[in-house]
Amino acid sequence: MRRIMVSRMKARGRKWLPIATGCLWTAAGLIMLKHAGLFTGGTAGLSLSLAHMWHMKFHYLLLLINAPFLLFSYVAMGRKFTVHTIAAIALLFVFSSAYPFIPYPSVPPLFGTIAGSVLIGSGVCLLFRHGASLGGSNILGLYLHRKYGINPGLTNFLFDCIVLLISLAGYSLKGVVLSAISIAVTSFIMAIYKKTNNERRASTATYPKPSPGDPAAGQPRRYP
Repeated sequence: MRRIMVSRMKARGRKWLPIATGCLWTAAGLIMLKHAGLFTGGTAGLSLSLAHMWHMKFHYLLLLINAPFLLFSYVAMGRKFTVHTIAAIALLFVFSSAYPFIPYPSVPPLFGTIAGSVLIGSGVCLLFRHGASLGGSNILGLYLHRKYGINPGLTNFLFDCIVLLISLAGYSLKGVVLSAISIAVTSFIMAIYKKTNNERRASTATYPKPSPGDPAAGQPRRYP
């Protein structure tokens, strides 16, 4: 019995540790952008943008904006995915709420933009890989990809364009340009992940075993 319990605890740890790590990376990237007075794409970026313009705490806005998307996720994506996503958003809320207490060194704005965006993109990709997301456009993009085959990068890009348009009301031109760079870096990392994931699936695809009389028998398999 004790071995079974230990085995279950280890399995849960292997399941949730990557999700917690992805949330930690994303929160670190958001904190870097927050200190720089910038934003990024997705609902996290929209929360940063509105928090800057309305002088509110962005982690509260993150929960508020994600609420309708989570209802949609439960109906369209299933209970398991929604539970993982809620847990990821809750972890991001906890990690990102610590930003007032974290000392941030003075760094060049462009460096902070790129470094923060790399952390955010890597964190989101880690969440995707383990069956979770940060809600918002991520949920919508995954749903449209599964249902209609629409590239999730396109859905996220259109959502990010809306975020950029909204931010024009409260950010300087320099801030908007740096934030656009942040969105581009994050989207690039997600595109690399999608390409790598597709190649991995293709390389592990199973093919019917050739019969002894088949000319292809004994030849090495070639994958598309």
